[in-house]
Amino acid sequence: MIASLYIHIPFCMSLCDYCDFYSEKLPSSLFPSPFLNALITDIKYQIDYFGIKEIPTVYIGGGTPSVLGEEISVLFKELKAIPSFSPVEFTVEANPESLSEGFLRACVAGGVNRLSLGVQTFCEDSRLAVNRWGVEKNFTRRHGGRGGHGGSWGIDQRRFLAVTFTERALASEGSPLKAQRRRGRGGRGELLESLSLASRYFPDSLSVDLIVGLPFQDLGGVLDDVKRVLEFKPAFVSLYSLTVEDGTPLYEKLKNKIVTIPEPEVSDSMWLVGRDALLKAGFEHYEVSNFALPGKRCLHNLRYWRMESWIGAGPAASGTVVCEESGTAKRFTYPADVEKYVGEQLAINNEQLAMNREKGEGRREEGGGGREQFGICDCEVLDRMAFLKECLLMGFRCVEGPDPVLFKRRFGVSVEECIPRTLSRWEGKDKMLFLNGFLAEAFEEVETMDKVFKI
Repeated sequence: MIASLYIHIPFCMSLCDYCDFYSEKLPSSLFPSPFLNALITDIKYQIDYFGIKEIPTVYIGGGTPSVLGEEISVLFKELKAIPSFSPVEFTVEANPESLSEGFLRACVAGGVNRLSLGVQTFCEDSRLAVNRWGVEKNFTRRHGGRGGHGGSWGIDQRRFLAVTFTERALASEGSPLKAQRRRGRGGRGELLESLSLASRYFPDSLSVDLIVGLPFQDLGGVLDDVKRVLEFKPAFVSLYSLTVEDGTPLYEKLKNKIVTIPEPEVSDSMWLVGRDALLKAGFEHYEVSNFALPGKRCLHNLRYWRMESWIGAGPAASGTVVCEESGTAKRFTYPADVEKYVGEQLAINNEQLAMNREKGEGRREEGGGGREQFGICDCEVLDRMAFLKECLLMGFRCVEGPDPVLFKRRFGVSVEECIPRTLSRWEGKDKMLFLNGFLAEAFEEVETMDKVFKI
């Protein structure tokens, strides 16, 4: 079996107000040894359990993997010792705030060949307004899951929600924004320094994240962000649009009228300005939010868009194991709980479970059969219809659409045979830009085609 690997590092120094990925304050009791040991145990166990013979791509996300500093080398050393571990692409996320040369050296020595740097914006007011470099007292646990779809979940490609703090909030003497300004945090100079450092270690494989729709952004500011990033010659840029997720601090600020949002049309225009600047610079807009120079597309994310198997390790991480023969899949998601996760991996090391593994108990066929529970993971069974819809959902995030050979092999019909009316109505239209509308029509048609093709 071939499967990619996603590793979730659920720790941050502070949390941004818009983030709903699972993350916690970096603990002392579970870090670094207990947590890293748990990760290593989990990865090795899953590789054995699912019979994985090849791992083509690896992505370490979070959270903020760069908060591990040089300690991340412990993980790299163990990964390199796994016989099936020889990824063509190995990506690690980092934030400018915690980026260090020691971390970068450890990444290069550990076989990492792609770095994703979360710049988001150079505008100091925008960063401070969403607690991008927040103070510790504002830190709260977030429970959203991740892993599986990189950073794509929860990002609405059409509604780019921006917020603007009231002058009263900014002027308040006790405001965290004012305190951070006094400390000089969030400065553009530090961001530029981190970008310079990252580009020296990853000159041909640097990826940069930008967000559109943040407080105080305007058309000129977005264009400035893109132009400054391009000065460091990244191979890949993600241009995300901000959305306000229920339960986040940003959501509460909107609810309590502490912040306001502009009209969607304004935010749309801002994103399009950024898109056009990237296209002019020679980048391909190949996925909803992703732009790459020719030959530099993210291979790990492409496996997500094609719905090819991957395993997820870490709290809140998700993996999907596909059975190509039956056109079905099973998704396994860990609880968003560090202590529970570490405890589970310690239990795997006990003698009884080791004996069970040697006897082959609990082993499943690829993507099917067997028990519907994997340790403490929640299991979601994707039957043929559910899996087909996910293949359409993920495939049409890319400009080429679902892989035609893969789709036909899995479901016995082509995409054109599956949704002919929807494709005809959308011919010549930008399906990526209006993905939600396109998918709504496609799913409705799929339900009727089910009776014809017995999907």
